[in-house]
Amino acid sequence: MVSVTDTVNYTAPPDPAALIGRERAQNAWDPVKMNWFLEGSKKNSETIAMITEQLERDPIMKVSANSYDLTKDQQREVTALKIDRMTRYLELDDEFTFDMRLSMIGIMDPQSLTRPGVHLKLYIPAIRGNGTAEQLKFWSQTMGAGKIAKTYGCFGMTELAHGSNVPGLETTATFDEETDEFVINTPHIGATKWWIGGAAHSATHCATYARLIVKGQDYGVKVFVVPLRDQDFNLNPGVTVGDIGAKMGRDGIDNGWIQFSHVRIPRHFMLQKFCKVSRDGEVTLPPLEQLSYSALLGGRVGMIVDSYRMIARMTTIALRYAIGRRQFPKNGKSGEEMQIIDYPLHQRRLFPYLSVAYVASAGGMKIAMTLYSIMNDLDKAVAETDMALLGTTIDRLKQLFVDSAACKSNLTWTAAAAIDECRQACGGHGYSSYNGFGKAYNDWVVQCTWEGDNNMLGTVAGKSILKNVARVLNGKKLDGVNAFLNDTAQFTGDNRKKTILNSADDVLNAETFLRAVEVGIMRASVAALEQAKENGDDYNSIGAELVLITRLWNHYYLLDEFIKRVNSHDDKSVVPFLQLQGKYYSAGFALQQCSALFLSLSLISPEVYADVTTKVLPRLSKEIRPHIVAYTDSFQLSDMIVNSAIGKYNGNIYENYFDIVNQQNPPIQTKAPYSGALEAMLARDTLEKRDRYEKSAEAAKVLSS
Repeated sequence: MVSVTDTVNYTAPPDPAALIGRERAQNAWDPVKMNWFLEGSKKNSETIAMITEQLERDPIMKVSANSYDLTKDQQREVTALKIDRMTRYLELDDEFTFDMRLSMIGIMDPQSLTRPGVHLKLYIPAIRGNGTAEQLKFWSQTMGAGKIAKTYGCFGMTELAHGSNVPGLETTATFDEETDEFVINTPHIGATKWWIGGAAHSATHCATYARLIVKGQDYGVKVFVVPLRDQDFNLNPGVTVGDIGAKMGRDGIDNGWIQFSHVRIPRHFMLQKFCKVSRDGEVTLPPLEQLSYSALLGGRVGMIVDSYRMIARMTTIALRYAIGRRQFPKNGKSGEEMQIIDYPLHQRRLFPYLSVAYVASAGGMKIAMTLYSIMNDLDKAVAETDMALLGTTIDRLKQLFVDSAACKSNLTWTAAAAIDECRQACGGHGYSSYNGFGKAYNDWVVQCTWEGDNNMLGTVAGKSILKNVARVLNGKKLDGVNAFLNDTAQFTGDNRKKTILNSADDVLNAETFLRAVEVGIMRASVAALEQAKENGDDYNSIGAELVLITRLWNHYYLLDEFIKRVNSHDDKSVVPFLQLQGKYYSAGFALQQCSALFLSLSLISPEVYADVTTKVLPRLSKEIRPHIVAYTDSFQLSDMIVNSAIGKYNGNIYENYFDIVNQQNPPIQTKAPYSGALEAMLARDTLEKRDRYEKSAEAAKVLSS
């Protein structure tokens, strides 16, 4: 290995490590204790630390710069080894600990999360959400799926011609009353199951979403367990699978396609918690059709927490680099170059995403616990035939659809933007694979389209919000998270122009800013309802407005939980610094992201907005600037998790980068495999000689005589 420290230096080299060390020595709080807030509790934080240590020391699970140079085939081989290794932890961890383990794996090696995650977070939840207790016990325990033993499942929802429109899926499951079987069939190429993680090489079974057809009647899409491979791992008759090949990222996942050619399965392979088909073909429909889609919520909620962690990782890299990197003397004069973090423009580019990570941590933890509670209550209600509990749980599930759709869509978009902005903020070095941004971006952006395309999620969630506003306008009172909508009449109609944020202090007041977001949801919803009415109650005509309303809902959900968590946090020493991030989120992210809405809905005046932009944000940036190392260290991300040459804890950005480049590309190798082509190019004869001098003047003289 070649190190810059082994070379001769005639002048003093840059010393970025001293810069970050000096700032770290001035930390205003203990980053470990701040992490207790970010992870929800001291216990959670300590569990994450324990998991991180295990991952770092596990020779199979750990990642390094080597992961940036792997081919598709190599990625799949390594990922398979990691899945095998993860099953050993799965056998020992409780459910909560293993979920946290997957969460950490998800930010350092996303494909190694997704491949078993399809099984654990989609296949099994599909069975849990749609199957009876006996069916869940059989597939999860008897057939070993709960520990990824004996069987390995995939999630067969999306098709080549259908993704977001799940009710429009075209794979069929036709009941054969004579044999007491379902016949699973792919009627045409558009119904080919597509993008199915694990289908190409791994899965033995598929939770297949197909149209239930009984006695010629179509009952819509239901869920069936369809075996794909036998015990010898050979495909079952009638099952055809293929590999969809290279993707933008996550090539360690064997995404595939599946076609079923009249595949027969026993009737009891249909999951029948809610929808039932009797031996004689009598169909009992579920109380809510959307219950069959509840399996999606686990993955969707997980992406909200993933967004917090990915933004934390990316901002850690970019901000550490910004502290150590010097560029241009101050004001163009001679002298020592400035740390790029001290440029106000650089702060305005990166500080908003740092604030998102802090605020989203609270909302992410809340929504994860909400899902856990709802699914437990749903199981209990069904097991005990408790219709009252079932009713309230279904209402909570409907609200979770809205909250998770709004937060998943907007936070995954934000994380994608954060990765790219952080990359650009690191200049040319950000383009190097070894600094983490390229693979992170390619692996991440699929989150913006899978398990609910973000725009489609926005329109679906937006419609639910609009319907609640319409109920309020018709005299109904709402409770819970929607209770603020009861005030819609006070802020619309003749009062629609009344501003909420009348000064910069209002913007910086957490409760007042939150109120402005609430009023924004009310006013935008009323305007959208009026627009839809003008178009014959066509909600598709207001798709863009619905997406913007869910963006406001995302800010409302995250800020509401962040404020509650900060106000109740035990360690008051860190509260002022948390509040500072909350202020920057409001003024520097939410307000800027939704500026057109805030201005057009009269939530803020142009004068106050200008004051916030030109005066308040620079002041907030100056308050945050001295604490950047402490804020990023508080994420408690180890060098292995960060996996970036320029983002390491010690701050030796140039030595670390130089070492990794030479480690992965040994300078002893000075000739490439294709060197022959280059050598031949440079050593080629003159054109005249290659033409055998047949076009020379001498040849012309001979030929013309």
